[in-house]
Amino acid sequence: MQIIPRKLKQQRELAHLSKYATASLNTRGRQRQEADCRIRSPFERDVGRILYSVDFRRLRQKTQVFFNPRNDHICTRMEHVLYVKYIASTIGKALNLNVDLIEAIALGHDIGHTPFGHTGEKELQACLDKYNADFSFQHELHSLRVVDVLAQRKPNQNGLNLTFEVRDGIVSHCGEKYNEYELKPNREKTESELIPGAQKHKPPATLEGCVVRMADKVAYVGRDIEDGARAGLMSFNALPVAIKTELGTTNGEIINTLVEDIIEHSYGHDAVIMSQAKGQAMEELLNNNMRYIYRSDRIQRYDFTVRNIVRGLFEIFLEYAHKPDQLAKESEYNMMFRNFKEYLEKHPEPKAEIIRKVTDYIAGMTDHFAQTCFNQIFQI
Repeated sequence: MQIIPRKLKQQRELAHLSKYATASLNTRGRQRQEADCRIRSPFERDVGRILYSVDFRRLRQKTQVFFNPRNDHICTRMEHVLYVKYIASTIGKALNLNVDLIEAIALGHDIGHTPFGHTGEKELQACLDKYNADFSFQHELHSLRVVDVLAQRKPNQNGLNLTFEVRDGIVSHCGEKYNEYELKPNREKTESELIPGAQKHKPPATLEGCVVRMADKVAYVGRDIEDGARAGLMSFNALPVAIKTELGTTNGEIINTLVEDIIEHSYGHDAVIMSQAKGQAMEELLNNNMRYIYRSDRIQRYDFTVRNIVRGLFEIFLEYAHKPDQLAKESEYNMMFRNFKEYLEKHPEPKAEIIRKVTDYIAGMTDHFAQTCFNQIFQI
């Protein structure tokens, strides 16, 4: 009798996971049917596909909050993603959920993020508004677009073809709702609801997805203060006494307090629950970060530079994309135009609108590449 490790794993999941967990044997499947792997479960397979993608690799040079992804002491988008994976997996293990699914969602949740963090995201949307595009830009929506359409897994094959549960967790992960203390999975969600669900910030379809969405905030609330302290904007010592009393005085203490609270109040429930006291304290801390970090003069000045880069690249590429002869001529002398020309030629959706292709190209850039590209085009 031939032993198939995947089947043994899936039987153990059915026997030992919580009744609220998502067993990989019960996945709703992929958009395109594939033969199962003999070793890995479907969710384990998705972890590998995300981890080995070029789009994931680029996160190491994308801004989290502070621009300087080459500074070893400043948190990058990739580090944030790894922190979310660790925190969410810790919670998932304690609640006896499917940790493979949690890891896949966590690793992929920001894979479509723009360069320069949320400022880059907002500026891309401003460009789309200016040119009356018929679509909007949200990084969670674009993350789904990356794994479904743009990421290349094999030569001449685009899209990672992930499972429904992972794709849903990615597009439903929005961690910017500060007053969300309890999250119940929307188990009736359908494939057609994935994109509208992201726009309305509907809950994920699985409890594992809910864990990642809650862990997203836990991961960045204290870590951003560490970076803020290095920038001289604020410190843990300056936090209100009530917040320090409730949550702790270091990033580690804050994470530990919130993780313990979530596990204690969520155990045995089909929901991810944070106590009212801890939830309100985290909300106050996030609002405190908003005042002293995200809206600080230093960040605002950085935002001005970002807006100039993103808008400049968007407008010049959009102009030249509508003038293929001129683009071809410029590409003979300027490598940045040549790269853009090749991207248009290889785009997985040849009939897509030009403005969509330009958006895809800029969203995929790292901070460093966007700056280099801007300098080589506009520097005289």
